[in-house]
Amino acid sequence: MTTDSVVRSDEHAPINWVTTIVFTLTPLAALILIPWYGLTRGFSMAAWISLFVFLWACGISITAGYHRLWSHRTYQAHWSVRCFFALFGAMAMQHSILVWGSQHRTHHLFVDDVDKDPYSAKRGFWFSHIGWILRDYPSGRNDFTNAGDLMRDPIVMFQHRHYLALTLATNIALPLAVGWVVGDVWGVFLLGGLLRLIVNHHFTWFINSLAHLWGSQPYTDENTARDNPVLAFLTYGEGYHNFHHIFQNDYRNAVKWWQYDPTKWLIAGLASVGLASHRKRVPELWIQRARLAMQFKRTERTLQKRQSRFGDEQLESARARVAEEYAAFRKAVDDWAKLRDQWVADRKQRLLQKWEETGFRLRLREIETGLKLQHRRLRAISRAYA
Repeated sequence: MTTDSVVRSDEHAPINWVTTIVFTLTPLAALILIPWYGLTRGFSMAAWISLFVFLWACGISITAGYHRLWSHRTYQAHWSVRCFFALFGAMAMQHSILVWGSQHRTHHLFVDDVDKDPYSAKRGFWFSHIGWILRDYPSGRNDFTNAGDLMRDPIVMFQHRHYLALTLATNIALPLAVGWVVGDVWGVFLLGGLLRLIVNHHFTWFINSLAHLWGSQPYTDENTARDNPVLAFLTYGEGYHNFHHIFQNDYRNAVKWWQYDPTKWLIAGLASVGLASHRKRVPELWIQRARLAMQFKRTERTLQKRQSRFGDEQLESARARVAEEYAAFRKAVDDWAKLRDQWVADRKQRLLQKWEETGFRLRLREIETGLKLQHRRLRAISRAYA
């Protein structure tokens, strides 16, 4: 099935008039009022600063708070950090933590399922970007059976019960108050309030839509999620979505030092001062195993496509090399599994010191290095026959 829109019986689900009016009027208001105010009055520096400060506060509250903290429980945070995320998450106006988190967990459980995924990319760009919000589709109905932990969180439930009041206070009262303090009430309201809201919305929705349509798949092709550094820049690191969908319990989205993931850096910074803890990371071997499995798939596809360009002898030689690499890959995975089982057994016997003395960590690094080298060799084979 392609990502083209799927004709379905629920395409004419009831219109959600509240979201339709809000998400229609706010862009229209911005298109008219912001240019008019800029041309007739001009925006102060304080108004521009408010735009970027509120944009960051709301965006990071969605990525570090709604997403990685509450939806996936990839780390724990101090109550003060959780209050900040709850407050500015309400300002982002993407629903309460409870609703957002429950729907997002459903998305991961049924990713790409056109009946159960609330914002399935296989129903087309429009649906996955904003269409799913404008109608009351069955796939988007609230079912909090997957959010028992969130319902036990007093901060989550306080925000959920008072969501409307918090949203109005942060989107109207707060920008007006800041504008009054700095002497540019309407400038701050238009940039820090209205424009910021629209940008926050669409940047988040890019992950539901573009991050399932545009980019690479270095870790898995079992779903439509993509890694995209451009989207990562716009969404505080959320654009490394292919990694996230296979390793959703990792507090990182970007795992290479040069990849842009300020949400990861913020969480690490909070941990360094005692405001975050219990950060979850998948083992490096799992990551290398996933990358290598995908490289095998890509190499095999390359050889299949190039059958007519190369002689039988060349192709057989390439396939023999790939077979050798695959055998080595399987052996490395088996060796790692044995090491893991032995480590678990010895841990139960409180013999961790023995493991360090007998070279467990050294052997683990050897396996990791071997998998990385295999990945490079397979890429070389693919390039040779591209």
